[in-house]
Amino acid sequence: MKIIRQYTDVTPGDRGAVVALGNFDGVHLGHRAVIRQAKKQADTLGVLLGVIVFEPHPREFFRRADKPFRLTSLSQKARLLEKEGVDILYVLTFDEELASKPAQDFIADILIAALGVVHVVTGYDFRFGKGRGGDVSVIGYMGHEEGYGVTVVDPVALQASAVPDNDDEIFSSTRVRNCLRSGRPADAARLLGHYWTIEGVVQKGDQRGRTIGFPTANLSMNWLVEPALGVYAVKVEVLEGPDAGVYDGVANIGRRPTFDKEDILLEAHLFGFSSDLYGLPIAVSVIDFIRPEQKFDGLEALKSQILIDSRSARDILAGIKQSA
Repeated sequence: MKIIRQYTDVTPGDRGAVVALGNFDGVHLGHRAVIRQAKKQADTLGVLLGVIVFEPHPREFFRRADKPFRLTSLSQKARLLEKEGVDILYVLTFDEELASKPAQDFIADILIAALGVVHVVTGYDFRFGKGRGGDVSVIGYMGHEEGYGVTVVDPVALQASAVPDNDDEIFSSTRVRNCLRSGRPADAARLLGHYWTIEGVVQKGDQRGRTIGFPTANLSMNWLVEPALGVYAVKVEVLEGPDAGVYDGVANIGRRPTFDKEDILLEAHLFGFSSDLYGLPIAVSVIDFIRPEQKFDGLEALKSQILIDSRSARDILAGIKQSA
């Protein structure tokens, strides 16, 4: 998949695609319905499949004081989109210039003049342009005037068995975030169509885990939505190096109150793994919630609880393997 970071850099070979238009945070099953509809159009027309996203997320631009809310980084989003068969990812820099561009100018300057799109596919509720003045009716009107096709994907309803509460709601990134915040990663995974995954480069921590026999690989959570703080069963993929592969594990996501810390950190212990991971990229898939974060009287009490948590994580992960 080709990634284009500036629409002004588009070459003739990058033009003329069917594009799916949206933010696609999490690339959940509703997003995939939009992308797959776009792929169907691209295959019918015999042209490239493109996806247009915005970076940073418009919400980050307009509401900079908000807590982090993202489900995926741009690199994760790109990998998920590539799996859907996307040929080109157009990453539009969301800055003051783009934020102030009226909806019809966005279509004329970017979709038509720069990208030469032949068909646009988007969700029913997509808004864009200055003051969020553009919607699917504007895309449709301009399509009729300028000669590109338009497909609007209706709400994608949840299956009755997908999530135990509010079964009539549609797939949305907001609902995924709510599942994670309430300690329900398994429900989030049913909405996403994949486990929520945190990627990053392993950073050096206080190395206390090594002193009690539970070394951890630590990742910053600064830019991600804050899930329920606590202990989780996880799958950890080491993405590079001689030990690349997938390992079962247990992780704490939290502020580490035992040591009076305030920043949120993911600390993952990989079962049966003893190599050094500092500086290597890993992906931690959050499988299930075990317990809330708590403060302990000392290292021995913490060690005893980690043993219990590890057994719980092993049981959860073994159950998933048996049902697979």
